[in-house]
Amino acid sequence: MSLQKLALPKVCAAGLLLLMAILAGGAAWRESITIDEVAHVGAGVSYLQKLDYRMNEEHPPLAKVLAAIPLAIRGVHADYSNASWTFSRGFFHQYLGEWAFGHAVAMQWNDPYATIRWARFPMLLLTLALGWVMYVFGSRLGGEWGGLLCLAAYVTTPAFLTFGPLVLTDVAVTLFTMLTMWAFAEMWRAPTRATVLKFGLAFAGALLSKFSSGLLLFCFLAFILSLRLRPTADLPADKLERRRWRRRRMWRLVKGTLLAGAVIYAVYFVLTWNQPTDSFSVMKHFPPSPMLRRLLMPPWTYLRGLAGFAGMSSRATFILGHSYPHGVWFYFPVLFFLKSQTAFVVLLVLAAVVAGIAKRKLKARFALVPDEMRLHWRAIWMFLLIFVAACMLSRLTISIRHFAVPIALLILTLAPLPRAIAALRKDWAGARFLGWATAGLALTCAIVAIWAYPNYFPYLSAFGMGKPGYALMNDSNLDWNQALPDVERFTDFQSLRFMLQRHSSGIARNPRPQTQGSGPSFPPE
Repeated sequence: MSLQKLALPKVCAAGLLLLMAILAGGAAWRESITIDEVAHVGAGVSYLQKLDYRMNEEHPPLAKVLAAIPLAIRGVHADYSNASWTFSRGFFHQYLGEWAFGHAVAMQWNDPYATIRWARFPMLLLTLALGWVMYVFGSRLGGEWGGLLCLAAYVTTPAFLTFGPLVLTDVAVTLFTMLTMWAFAEMWRAPTRATVLKFGLAFAGALLSKFSSGLLLFCFLAFILSLRLRPTADLPADKLERRRWRRRRMWRLVKGTLLAGAVIYAVYFVLTWNQPTDSFSVMKHFPPSPMLRRLLMPPWTYLRGLAGFAGMSSRATFILGHSYPHGVWFYFPVLFFLKSQTAFVVLLVLAAVVAGIAKRKLKARFALVPDEMRLHWRAIWMFLLIFVAACMLSRLTISIRHFAVPIALLILTLAPLPRAIAALRKDWAGARFLGWATAGLALTCAIVAIWAYPNYFPYLSAFGMGKPGYALMNDSNLDWNQALPDVERFTDFQSLRFMLQRHSSGIARNPRPQTQGSGPSFPPE
């Protein structure tokens, strides 16, 4: 019986992940290729087939390569003699050529439906992997039911259901940011070779997913400063011992960062192996110059991509019926309420209220997280602070998908809620009601997610006050060309209905006599 009780949360977790696979995968199966996927799919294919990184340098390669693996295995066709490829050899030319080349790979040279569905399959697996990570981390923080609550919130979040299976960088960077944060806290708690290795690989994965993952360096700094301002019980009491404690972990941080840099260099070295080195024309020719150029290509390509990313980091935006020439600080807070389920927002408020009640009533008898998780809990809040601040200061505010990391971190803050409610039951009769309220809110999230299927792109919560979406926001928050198959089905249906109407009216105008016992007679075509 006890084994069954222990297995129940894991069975529920598997069921929730299956629900997400059906909802997110089913919605993506119906949708056409979105705008950014045009460039990402073609670029990923060229990386694997040609080991040439000329396309889409403004984004790191990890998500694109993962999406291209099943396409390369299936033998997807790309014409590298086409002008869209040969034209893109120059630095600025690739920003134009990547769209034409990607369109040809996905829509002309191969079957469009099969190409985009196979490209999205690894991304769906990546989305489910992030769900499993949320469950494991939540369980470590708040027990099995805390992990289950985090997973329930994650699999029903419209942003992850919408963008998770698409060939984009946002879910990949969210997954590796979560892994980096956890490995960083684990390394700070126990700086062993194994924890340094896990941290270095996770950090490399984040940096290979999206350039904005450079914010992790500021997260590390914020975490270290927070321990100086407000030390946890993990730190030694003696000043000299505490200094050694910090120095040892700082050295491990340096080693982990160097490991991440080595992994990034190796990936870029392979993916740029056949890429022309013409961009080093400023370097004079001498016997070792070809080898030196090849060795310098990985950091040069990474820095060029980072420069391209920085150059596109300011765009006009639209929110609450007003246009702005660049990002505004309130964009993501407003968008978070508009694009998040109301029940999820209430869960966040409930978690904060219950934490306050537990501290007041139970005092020293209760801690929100286990003692061995204190550093992880601190890391969650420091990383959340830095990423939210960066999003609010950003001049690029065009989509809720750019807020994916803070949403995932907010979901993890729900983990202690079931544990706090269980501890309050002995001293407060109202705790039982809070337990049922938590379960009811989680169930509501699941019901709304199922009810909204498959229209997760235009989803708006009750905070929208019934206003049309186009009056509140724009861009991929509402539409990203994903509904073209629905338009095609609608026009086909309308054409068929029009033909039937014409056919029926023709019969009415030109009735033909029928002999007794014969079937209906139709006018000639």
